[in-house]
Amino acid sequence: MKNILTSLLLMVTFAVSAQQTYWTHYGFVVEPQNEATFFKVIDDYFKEYKWEGVSISLYKNHFYDTDNEFTHLLVLSGSLDAMGVIYVDGSNDSWAMLMSQIAQHIKEGAGARMGTIKASYGDTAGDYPIQRYFLLDVENATAFETAYSKYQEGHPPVARVVMMGNFTSGISPEGENRWVLAGYKDFKAAIGGSDATLTPAEIKARDASWKVFQENNGGVRMVRSGLRVRLGQW
Repeated sequence: MKNILTSLLLMVTFAVSAQQTYWTHYGFVVEPQNEATFFKVIDDYFKEYKWEGVSISLYKNHFYDTDNEFTHLLVLSGSLDAMGVIYVDGSNDSWAMLMSQIAQHIKEGAGARMGTIKASYGDTAGDYPIQRYFLLDVENATAFETAYSKYQEGHPPVARVVMMGNFTSGISPEGENRWVLAGYKDFKAAIGGSDATLTPAEIKARDASWKVFQENNGGVRMVRSGLRVRLGQW
Protein backbone atom coordinates (compact mmCIF):
# COMPACT_ATOMS: atom_id res chain seq x y z
CA MET A 1 0.00 0.00 0.00
CA LYS A 2 1.36 3.40 -0.93
CA ASN A 3 1.77 6.48 1.26
CA ILE A 4 -1.22 6.75 3.59
CA LEU A 5 -1.57 10.41 2.59
CA THR A 6 -2.83 9.24 -0.79
CA SER A 7 -6.08 8.25 0.85
CA LEU A 8 -6.68 11.97 1.40
CA LEU A 9 -9.66 13.72 2.39
CA LEU A 10 -12.75 12.90 2.95
CA MET A 11 -14.26 13.44 3.42
CA VAL A 12 -17.84 14.07 3.18
CA THR A 13 -20.80 15.28 1.32
CA PHE A 14 -22.36 18.69 1.70
CA ALA A 15 -25.46 17.52 3.58
CA VAL A 16 -24.89 19.13 6.97
CA SER A 17 -27.42 18.74 9.74
CA ALA A 18 -27.69 20.28 13.18
CA GLN A 19 -26.27 17.12 14.69
CA GLN A 20 -22.65 16.02 14.46
CA THR A 21 -21.73 14.55 11.08
CA TYR A 22 -19.25 11.67 10.93
CA TRP A 23 -17.45 10.36 7.86
CA THR A 24 -15.25 7.52 6.72
CA HIS A 25 -13.45 7.18 3.41
CA TYR A 26 -11.49 4.62 1.44
CA GLY A 27 -8.86 5.46 -1.18
CA PHE A 28 -8.13 3.35 -4.27
CA VAL A 29 -5.70 3.34 -7.16
CA VAL A 30 -7.68 2.42 -10.28
CA GLU A 31 -6.01 2.08 -13.67
CA PRO A 32 -7.71 3.93 -16.57
CA GLN A 33 -8.93 0.80 -18.37
CA ASN A 34 -10.78 -0.30 -15.21
CA GLU A 35 -12.43 2.98 -14.23
CA ALA A 36 -15.76 2.37 -15.98
CA THR A 37 -16.15 -1.11 -14.48
CA PHE A 38 -15.07 0.13 -11.04
CA PHE A 39 -17.75 2.84 -11.15
CA LYS A 40 -20.43 0.39 -12.34
CA VAL A 41 -19.72 -2.02 -9.48
CA ILE A 42 -20.17 0.76 -6.92
CA ASP A 43 -23.15 2.31 -8.72
CA ASP A 44 -25.01 -1.01 -8.98
CA TYR A 45 -24.46 -1.82 -5.32
CA PHE A 46 -25.53 1.49 -3.80
CA LYS A 47 -28.54 1.79 -6.07
CA GLU A 48 -29.79 -1.46 -4.53
CA TYR A 49 -28.58 -1.09 -0.93
CA LYS A 50 -29.40 2.15 0.88
CA TRP A 51 -29.12 3.26 4.51
CA GLU A 52 -31.32 5.99 5.94
CA GLY A 53 -29.36 9.06 6.96
CA VAL A 54 -26.15 7.99 5.21
CA SER A 55 -24.77 9.62 2.07
CA ILE A 56 -22.36 7.72 -0.19
CA SER A 57 -20.13 9.61 -2.62
CA LEU A 58 -17.44 8.59 -5.12
CA TYR A 59 -14.73 11.09 -6.10
CA LYS A 60 -11.88 11.14 -8.59
CA ASN A 61 -8.61 12.88 -7.80
CA HIS A 62 -8.00 15.50 -10.51
CA PHE A 63 -5.26 17.96 -9.48
CA TYR A 64 -2.61 16.54 -7.16
CA ASP A 65 1.13 16.31 -6.47
CA THR A 66 3.27 13.32 -7.43
CA ASP A 67 3.15 11.75 -3.95
CA ASN A 68 -0.62 12.01 -3.79
CA GLU A 69 -1.34 8.77 -5.60
CA PHE A 70 -4.96 7.81 -4.95
CA THR A 71 -7.21 8.01 -8.00
CA HIS A 72 -10.64 7.44 -6.40
CA LEU A 73 -12.19 8.01 -3.02
CA LEU A 74 -15.32 6.31 -1.63
CA VAL A 75 -16.89 8.41 1.14
CA LEU A 76 -19.62 7.53 3.65
CA SER A 77 -21.09 10.22 5.91
CA GLY A 78 -23.98 10.68 8.32
CA SER A 79 -24.96 10.87 11.98
CA LEU A 80 -23.28 8.60 14.50
CA ASP A 81 -26.35 6.35 14.76
CA ALA A 82 -26.74 6.11 10.98
CA MET A 83 -23.06 5.33 10.46
CA GLY A 84 -23.27 2.68 13.16
CA VAL A 85 -26.06 0.93 11.27
CA ILE A 86 -24.19 0.84 7.95
CA TYR A 87 -21.17 -0.74 9.58
CA VAL A 88 -23.30 -3.38 11.30
CA ASP A 89 -25.03 -4.14 8.00
CA GLY A 90 -21.65 -3.97 6.28
CA SER A 91 -20.71 -7.33 7.75
CA ASN A 92 -23.23 -9.14 5.59
CA ASP A 93 -22.62 -11.22 2.45
CA SER A 94 -23.61 -8.49 -0.02
CA TRP A 95 -21.03 -6.09 1.43
CA ALA A 96 -18.35 -8.79 1.30
CA MET A 97 -19.27 -9.38 -2.34
CA LEU A 98 -18.90 -5.65 -3.07
CA MET A 99 -15.44 -5.58 -1.50
CA SER A 100 -14.47 -8.66 -3.49
CA GLN A 101 -15.65 -7.09 -6.75
CA ILE A 102 -13.86 -3.83 -6.02
CA ALA A 103 -10.63 -5.72 -5.30
CA GLN A 104 -10.79 -7.23 -8.80
CA HIS A 105 -10.81 -3.83 -10.50
CA ILE A 106 -8.26 -1.82 -8.54
CA LYS A 107 -4.49 -1.79 -8.63
CA GLU A 108 -4.30 -1.36 -4.87
CA GLY A 109 -5.88 0.29 -1.86
CA ALA A 110 -4.64 3.73 -0.85
CA GLY A 111 -5.52 4.02 2.82
CA ALA A 112 -8.63 4.71 4.86
CA ARG A 113 -9.61 7.39 7.36
CA MET A 114 -12.40 8.57 9.57
CA GLY A 115 -13.29 11.88 11.18
CA THR A 116 -15.96 14.51 11.68
CA ILE A 117 -17.24 17.75 10.18
CA LYS A 118 -16.72 20.50 12.76
CA ALA A 119 -18.08 23.57 10.90
CA SER A 120 -19.49 24.69 7.57
CA TYR A 121 -19.80 28.12 5.96
CA GLY A 122 -21.63 29.52 2.96
CA ASP A 123 -24.25 27.76 0.87
CA THR A 124 -24.48 24.39 2.62
CA ALA A 125 -27.69 23.56 0.73
CA GLY A 126 -26.10 23.88 -2.71
CA ASP A 127 -24.57 21.21 -4.94
CA TYR A 128 -20.81 21.59 -5.35
CA PRO A 129 -19.19 18.60 -7.09
CA ILE A 130 -15.81 20.27 -7.72
CA GLN A 131 -13.90 20.39 -4.43
CA ARG A 132 -10.52 21.78 -3.43
CA TYR A 133 -9.08 20.09 -0.35
CA PHE A 134 -6.39 21.09 2.13
CA LEU A 135 -4.83 18.81 4.77
CA LEU A 136 -3.35 20.70 7.71
CA ASP A 137 -1.08 20.03 10.66
CA VAL A 138 -2.51 22.33 13.36
CA GLU A 139 -0.55 22.92 16.57
CA ASN A 140 -3.38 24.48 18.62
CA ALA A 141 -6.72 23.08 17.46
CA THR A 142 -8.85 25.38 19.62
CA ALA A 143 -7.06 28.51 18.42
CA PHE A 144 -7.26 27.39 14.80
CA GLU A 145 -10.97 26.57 14.90
CA THR A 146 -11.83 29.82 16.67
CA ALA A 147 -9.75 31.97 14.31
CA TYR A 148 -10.93 30.16 11.19
CA SER A 149 -14.60 30.44 12.11
CA LYS A 150 -14.18 34.15 12.88
CA TYR A 151 -12.55 34.68 9.48
CA GLN A 152 -15.23 32.75 7.55
CA GLU A 153 -18.10 34.37 9.41
CA GLY A 154 -16.64 37.79 8.65
CA HIS A 155 -16.41 36.96 4.94
CA PRO A 156 -19.16 34.42 4.15
CA PRO A 157 -18.39 32.34 1.03
CA VAL A 158 -20.35 33.41 -2.05
CA ALA A 159 -21.67 30.77 -4.51
CA ARG A 160 -19.62 28.07 -2.80
CA VAL A 161 -19.37 26.17 0.46
CA VAL A 162 -16.44 25.79 2.83
CA MET A 163 -16.16 23.05 5.43
CA MET A 164 -13.67 22.31 8.18
CA GLY A 165 -13.16 19.17 10.22
CA ASN A 166 -10.76 16.75 11.81
CA PHE A 167 -9.29 13.27 11.47
CA THR A 168 -9.91 10.76 14.23
CA SER A 169 -8.13 7.81 12.63
CA GLY A 170 -5.86 7.18 9.66
CA ILE A 171 -3.45 10.06 10.39
CA SER A 172 -0.14 9.73 8.54
CA PRO A 173 3.38 10.36 9.92
CA GLU A 174 3.05 13.90 8.51
CA GLY A 175 0.69 14.63 11.40
CA GLU A 176 -2.28 16.15 9.56
CA ASN A 177 -5.12 16.58 12.05
CA ARG A 178 -7.46 19.11 10.42
CA TRP A 179 -8.85 19.53 6.90
CA VAL A 180 -10.56 22.29 4.97
CA LEU A 181 -12.72 21.73 1.88
CA ALA A 182 -14.01 24.36 -0.57
CA GLY A 183 -16.79 23.27 -2.95
CA TYR A 184 -17.60 24.86 -6.31
CA LYS A 185 -20.31 24.34 -8.93
CA ASP A 186 -17.89 23.97 -11.86
CA PHE A 187 -14.22 24.14 -12.84
CA LYS A 188 -14.44 27.81 -13.81
CA ALA A 189 -15.50 28.72 -10.28
CA ALA A 190 -12.86 26.45 -8.74
CA ILE A 191 -10.08 27.90 -10.90
CA GLY A 192 -11.17 31.48 -10.20
CA GLY A 193 -11.53 30.82 -6.48
CA SER A 194 -12.97 33.35 -4.08
CA ASP A 195 -11.28 36.30 -5.82
CA ALA A 196 -13.54 35.87 -8.85
CA THR A 197 -16.64 36.72 -6.80
CA LEU A 198 -15.26 39.72 -4.91
CA THR A 199 -14.67 43.38 -5.72
CA PRO A 200 -11.16 44.85 -5.25
CA ALA A 201 -12.34 46.49 -2.03
CA GLU A 202 -13.75 43.19 -0.74
CA ILE A 203 -10.50 41.40 -1.60
CA LYS A 204 -8.51 44.02 0.33
CA ALA A 205 -10.75 43.64 3.37
CA ARG A 206 -10.61 39.86 3.17
CA ASP A 207 -6.81 39.86 2.89
CA ALA A 208 -6.60 42.02 6.00
CA SER A 209 -8.80 39.55 7.88
CA TRP A 210 -6.69 36.65 6.60
CA LYS A 211 -3.60 38.30 8.06
CA VAL A 212 -5.37 38.48 11.43
CA PHE A 213 -6.28 34.80 11.10
CA GLN A 214 -2.64 33.88 10.39
CA GLU A 215 -1.53 35.78 13.48
CA ASN A 216 -4.05 33.97 15.70
CA ASN A 217 -4.42 30.47 14.25
CA GLY A 218 -2.16 28.76 16.78
CA GLY A 219 0.31 27.48 14.18
CA VAL A 220 -0.67 25.76 10.93
CA ARG A 221 1.40 23.78 8.40
CA MET A 222 0.09 22.72 5.00
CA VAL A 223 0.56 18.97 4.48
CA ARG A 224 -1.23 18.49 1.16
CA SER A 225 -3.71 20.09 -1.22
CA GLY A 226 -5.52 19.11 -4.39
CA LEU A 227 -8.83 19.03 -6.22
CA ARG A 228 -11.32 16.19 -6.53
CA VAL A 229 -14.42 15.70 -8.68
CA ARG A 230 -17.55 13.90 -7.56
CA LEU A 231 -18.49 11.09 -9.95
CA GLY A 232 -21.61 9.84 -8.20
CA GLN A 233 -23.70 10.16 -5.06
CA TRP A 234 -26.21 7.72 -3.57
